[in-house]
Amino acid sequence: MRAREHGIVIGTGTPGPHNAITDVAGVRVGHTTLISGEGARVTGQGPVRTGVTVILPHGDSTFDEPLYAGLHWLNGCGEITGMPVLEEFGVLTSPIALTNTASVGVVRDALVELEIAATGKPAWSQPVVGETWDGRLNDISGQHVRREHVHQAYREASGGPVAEGSVGGGTGMICHGFKGGIGTASRVVDGYTVGVLVQANHGKRERLTVNGVNVGERLPAKPVANEGAGSIIGIVATDAPLLPHQCRRLAQRAGLGVARTGGAGENFSGDGFLCFSTGNRNIPSAALDSATPRTYQVTALSDEYIDPLFYAVIEATEEAIVNALVAAETMTGADDLTITGLDGATLAKVLTT
Repeated sequence: MRAREHGIVIGTGTPGPHNAITDVAGVRVGHTTLISGEGARVTGQGPVRTGVTVILPHGDSTFDEPLYAGLHWLNGCGEITGMPVLEEFGVLTSPIALTNTASVGVVRDALVELEIAATGKPAWSQPVVGETWDGRLNDISGQHVRREHVHQAYREASGGPVAEGSVGGGTGMICHGFKGGIGTASRVVDGYTVGVLVQANHGKRERLTVNGVNVGERLPAKPVANEGAGSIIGIVATDAPLLPHQCRRLAQRAGLGVARTGGAGENFSGDGFLCFSTGNRNIPSAALDSATPRTYQVTALSDEYIDPLFYAVIEATEEAIVNALVAAETMTGADDLTITGLDGATLAKVLTT
């Protein structure tokens, strides 16, 4: 169940039909979830509580049809690959994948393989892969995510409702002392849609805030070591016709959504946010050949009209984090560590008393 099914309504904005990043037309999400083993941690054997999530930005190949995009780091103790190219050109040239810290390399390599298969050309683009650390619940040093798991998530990516909680890259994540993971939400404003997907693995329980109410200290959960030493990756999608600098500005506002839930970008937290716009699909690909136009035209929203999109990102990010929390059930992982899931009904009761 999601936050709204428990009567928890975040903000005043209007969600899209699925209240998910997939409400932006063409965006698809796929997960591969890996859960096996129990008991003591044995490197290479488990227990395994991890996975990979793939986001396809539009209905065709992003390798052939790149999109304008922008990036913002709240705190840089983390990794999103391919960022020098994205920051230099303001263009996203690959799908986006989310996984655990130790599996970034294999996921990146798998995206290169998918690019070669999709284009039939030598790979050039720098794949975008974000990470958060799931080493408390998962045998992270065992590097259990394989190329075939990325291919599966890519192949099975779809629109519509998005599985949340302990799925895909979010399988082994912990958020504000509770079980965390994948969450998503959307807003429709001024004829445009903004969607957010998070991989939430950050925050301290005592700071957890929902709708402006500090609920963390009033919610029962076992203490978790090193709270705050985690990360959150947020992906913002919109069909508003934005230029790269505007995408960066939307990505920056996702950090305000994190703050509204009590996140602070702590010292050992890697908090990175990427925004892409599907509003222009005629951007030349990276390959310079006879088909590359010398000039091309794009449509751009005037900056004077961008504030409603800022508000939409902030609200959708907050709700995505809450959805990740209430969707994730209690999980026992490596060395029999148990992380409590946040019961949505209990959260709703705390918010009203």
